Amino acid sequence: MALIITDECINCDVCEPECPNNAITQGDEIYIIDPDKCTECVGHFDTPQCREVCPVDCIPEDPNHVENQDQLMAKFVKLTAK
Repeated sequence: MALIITDECINCDVCEPECPNNAITQGDEIYIIDPDKCTECVGHFDTPQCREVCPVDCIPEDPNHVENQDQLMAKFVKLTAK
């Protein structure tokens, strides 16, 4: 399942550089996560790095982009293929 940043985001800038897939970018008001790039860090780390560094805990699972571990791994493989 891709993650989403809620409006509780304080724009602290710590999540963006932690994303190994470059899925996090600055939106109009808060940071946003591209669900096509978010693998919840599957393939890179054991836990989502954005969640690890977020000081306000505003990065839940995105109910509009439900994926299982196999789908997240397939997305990782696709994103990292050269």
